[in-house]
Amino acid sequence: MKLDKEKIDRLREILSPAAQNIVIVSHTNPDGDAIGSSLAWKALLETMGHHVTCIVPNKYPYFLDWMSNISTLRIFKDDHNGECTRLIEKADLIFCLDFNQIARLEGMSDAIANNTRAKRILIDHHLDPPHVYDLEFSHPESSSTAFLIYSIIKELAGEEAITPQMGEAIYVGLMTDTGNFSFSYLTPELFRAVAVLVEKGIDIPQINSAVYNSFTEDRVRLLGYAINKMQTLRTNNVGVAYIGLKENELRRFHFQVGDSEGFVNYPLTIRDIQMSAMFLETKHFIRVSLRSRGDIDVNVFARRYFEGGGHKNAAGGKSYLDMAKTIDHFRKAVEEYFAQ
Repeated sequence: MKLDKEKIDRLREILSPAAQNIVIVSHTNPDGDAIGSSLAWKALLETMGHHVTCIVPNKYPYFLDWMSNISTLRIFKDDHNGECTRLIEKADLIFCLDFNQIARLEGMSDAIANNTRAKRILIDHHLDPPHVYDLEFSHPESSSTAFLIYSIIKELAGEEAITPQMGEAIYVGLMTDTGNFSFSYLTPELFRAVAVLVEKGIDIPQINSAVYNSFTEDRVRLLGYAINKMQTLRTNNVGVAYIGLKENELRRFHFQVGDSEGFVNYPLTIRDIQMSAMFLETKHFIRVSLRSRGDIDVNVFARRYFEGGGHKNAAGGKSYLDMAKTIDHFRKAVEEYFAQ
C-alpha cells in the first residue's frame, strides 16, 4: 500500500494550526478496528496540541472495555443533553474513520451531514467512497483502517511518535479486522508494522486474551444455539450456510452489543461452505452480515440484494422484511447469484 505524498502534505498543512477542535467519528456498532484506529489517531492528534473527541453512534462491545482511554469515547445514542451534537457543530475538523457512507452513522448522520463549518477527512478501507470529503485516504487494499492509521502516522510523524498505548490500539484494529491474521491483504508490510508495535512494547498474548477470552457464559451458550440453528444449501457446486436469530432468541441469552461478533465466520470452517450469512433481528430491521472464501464476492451480493456493501470477502446490509421473508429472499438471491 502506497500513500499519496501530496495528500500527506495536505494533511500536514490542515493539521498545522495548533489547538483546533477535532472530532473523530466511526460507524454504528463500532468494532475493534473502529475503536482501535480512533483511539490511536486521537492520541497522535493530541500530541500535536489539538482538542480531540471520539464519538461513536452506539456502544462498543464490552470485550474492548479494557483498552486504554476507551472511557474517553462519547456514545451519541446515550447523549441526552446534546453535548455530542455541540462538539460536532463547533469542530474545525471531522475525521471519518472505518466507514465511507455518512448513512452508516445512523442517528448521528444528520449532525455530521449538516455541519458545513468543519473540513471532513476520510480514512477508510471500504470500497467506492462517495467523493464528499475535503481529503480522502481511501485504500480498499488495506487490511484495516488501523493499518492505514499506522501508515499515516509513520509518514506524518515517524515511527518514534507511536507510544505503547497507541501501538496497543492499532494492534487491536489489525488483529480483529483480519480475523487474527487469517483474512486477505496479509502483506509483508503489515507484518513489519506488527514487528514495530512489538518493539514498542505491546503484549500480543495479553491483547489476544483480553479480546477473545473475555466473553460471558451467555454469549458462549448463544453461539452454541446459533450453530445448532445453522442451515445450509448448495447451488451450482457452491456451499452456503446461514443463521438467523430473532429478538426474542437474543433476549433469552441476555444479548449485549458485541455478543454476535464473529458468529458469521464459524460456518466457513466447514470444508465445502464458501459463503456464510448471519441475520440478526433488531428493533427496526434485520442486520445482514456476509462472509466468503476465495473468489466469491459478497460485496457485490450485498449491494445487489441487501442495499449494503463492504469488501470482497466481508460485507453487510439490511432487510426491512421479517425474518422468514428475509431468509426466503436470501435463498432466492443465492440461487440467482450462483446460477450465473
